[in-house]
Amino acid sequence: MCNARRVTSEPLPPADRGTGADLAALAKVVARQRAEMERLRDLAATSAVLERAKGVLMAVTSCTPDAAHEELVQRAKDGNRTLLEQCWLTLGALPPRRQSATPPAPPAAVRSWEHVPAGTTDLADVLGHVGRDLLRVGSPHELAGCLMDHLASEAGADAVMLYERLPEGGLGLIGYAGVDPALAAQWRQLPPVTSVAALDALESGEPRWLEDIAVDRARYLLIEEPPERWPTRAWLPVPAGDAACVALGVLRRHDEPFTDRERELLRAVARLCAGRLRAFDSPRHGASADVSQTVQAVFDALPGAAILLTPLRAPSGEVEDYLIDAATPEAIDVFGRTGRDMVGSRVLESYPSVAGEPLWRGYLRALETKLPFEGEPFAYQDVIGDVPVTATYTVRAAPLGERLVVTWLRHDPVERQEQRLADVQRLGNLGWANWNLVTQEISWATQTYAVLGLRPGKRPVRLEELPDLVLPEDTGPLAHAIAELVSHGHPFDVPFRVETPEGVRHLRMVAEAVTAPDGTPVEVHGFVQNLTAQRSAELALVESERAMLLQRGILQAERALAARLQHALLPLPSKPVLLAGLRVEVAYLPAQAGIHVGGDWFSAIELPDYDALFVVGDVAGHGIDAVATMAQLRFTAKGMVSTGSSLTGALARLNQLLLHSRDSQITATMVLARYDPGRQILAWTQAGHPPPLLVRRGEVRFLERPGGMLLGATASPAYESRELRLEPGDRLLLYTDGLVERPGEGLDAGFARLAEAVRAHGSGESGSLDALLATMLADERRDDVCVLDIRMPLEDVQDAAEGPVA
Repeated sequence: MCNARRVTSEPLPPADRGTGADLAALAKVVARQRAEMERLRDLAATSAVLERAKGVLMAVTSCTPDAAHEELVQRAKDGNRTLLEQCWLTLGALPPRRQSATPPAPPAAVRSWEHVPAGTTDLADVLGHVGRDLLRVGSPHELAGCLMDHLASEAGADAVMLYERLPEGGLGLIGYAGVDPALAAQWRQLPPVTSVAALDALESGEPRWLEDIAVDRARYLLIEEPPERWPTRAWLPVPAGDAACVALGVLRRHDEPFTDRERELLRAVARLCAGRLRAFDSPRHGASADVSQTVQAVFDALPGAAILLTPLRAPSGEVEDYLIDAATPEAIDVFGRTGRDMVGSRVLESYPSVAGEPLWRGYLRALETKLPFEGEPFAYQDVIGDVPVTATYTVRAAPLGERLVVTWLRHDPVERQEQRLADVQRLGNLGWANWNLVTQEISWATQTYAVLGLRPGKRPVRLEELPDLVLPEDTGPLAHAIAELVSHGHPFDVPFRVETPEGVRHLRMVAEAVTAPDGTPVEVHGFVQNLTAQRSAELALVESERAMLLQRGILQAERALAARLQHALLPLPSKPVLLAGLRVEVAYLPAQAGIHVGGDWFSAIELPDYDALFVVGDVAGHGIDAVATMAQLRFTAKGMVSTGSSLTGALARLNQLLLHSRDSQITATMVLARYDPGRQILAWTQAGHPPPLLVRRGEVRFLERPGGMLLGATASPAYESRELRLEPGDRLLLYTDGLVERPGEGLDAGFARLAEAVRAHGSGESGSLDALLATMLADERRDDVCVLDIRMPLEDVQDAAEGPVA
């Protein structure tokens, strides 16, 4: 058993739909299967003592179950004992479970269990159960499943794999359990390199215990991705005479090392499997002894689905069934068995529906006449990757001596291939063409006429006449490419245009030459493709890009102009200034996103009566219009308050100004504040603007806003004012909404973040405006930010300049 197995998705062998099933043949199958089931039931009911004794002999001598039974019978006969007595004597030779620190030495025949830990199940008992269950397995895959059932509880196994040495080197997977089928297919074969632990175990004849994943990964090629799925592994050679051919792999999810008992158990199980694997290698179910492994090796290399059948005849000479002696890897039966797994099975067991059908009679006719038989084509639907695929098959039976070689041929009609080719040309908007330079024969696809804009059925154009179809400016390149192809065999890929009733088409021609042995071109084949849609899209894209670049230039020019205008209208002081006894610091930061300039502004001036005026505003929108409106509101507000208007009256007049401006849809928000240094009273009003923030003696709070609608929203707004007495050490922040707004976040969250940032960066004169802005504006700014930081010093300010801010 040194060949890999492969599962394919090839179709099941056919069931002809002619006459009804042969009831007599089916009855024989049912009777034979029923008798086999009864035999297995009787075998399962055999004395547990007998099974345990056989298991011990199988583990110690690596013999088959039958050989173990014969050995027990022979020992009973030689000792003039019954078989049951001999079983008890065999089991009695095992060492007792360890009860003390110095147990008696066991007999040499069973010394492999001398390290059984106290309080654990007797290994002989475990192996007895394993040996009994191995009698029921019929393939290496079932063997892996049986071992998984026992080793999961006894050795903590989470997966079992059986690899077999291949004739060409390397290993092939013959059985597995606890492993995903996709993973098994991925690791179906292992290369013949020394970094494979299973191959290392076979070549050395010693188990390989992989218990440190970091060390093992550096030394061996580990199965599974990632390898950490199984941190501990064991690979044990299954003894088979002088050399081991099969490696047993036990993979575990937990990372504890294998105990002494687990190692002894796995060694004994590997020896126990040797006899069963040899039984698989022997001819099964009466398979013909003269069918050698060489025949199966030939079938392993054949493509497609094929099987070799030997007729099984009744005493009367009538063929009552066929034995499968060899099968290709792509052959599959109704139970899903493929390739070598089918060998030894009977046809009526693998394909019960063929009994009495025309296919069955065709087999018989091929045996009698020695002539091949070919059945009628039939449709079969297979599922490949969860997608149903329908294909047409024909079954053929050819005599080979006294046997039959049965093959399944998959074929597609020529019409289907032609239709597929036509669909490809239509969907790709192309057509093929062929010119024979020797016979002057020309053949075009129907789609070629459509691509060139010619009437179907018209005589195909000769190769040298093609330039006559194109526009004059494209004639030269195409004619030169054709001449190079015909003279020197140079292939070409040339674009050109043709005039059609629908307009100018952009085409492409690709052609190459087939040359004679001396290099002379004798035939030209190629295709023409309509690229008009792609070319139109490319031209539209170029125009769109040109328009975008032009628009971007205009916007950048507008931004530059607005930035210069804003800088001229809103100069920033280089250092804090002193107004009416207050220290005032200003920050203005333009938006980073986009190419527009916003309408945020500020004012901080000393009035004629020595009061101080503080203004922060924000015009909706960006660009030149926003900057112009900002300038209008800024200077008008300063003028009105300077000439004696009240704060609320100034807001009402500014509202009317916006409503009667050129763009009556524009709006703005604003805070107006007037400080009386004599009374230390700050009177303020607002129009839809965020509330000022006051810091006093370490406490941070937002001032309660007086009533006031944003400017430009309504013709009859009501504006209110409030007063605040400032105390030494107070800090008051007036700001625009760009300081607190973030995309996808409410204003309440922004206000809370601002309050927390002010607390973190101090209050009074020790607070840093730069640190505050760095914290609040960590991300990209999507809007302008304007901040007036007003502080009442605890003492005279030495580093502040006298005079207005702006």
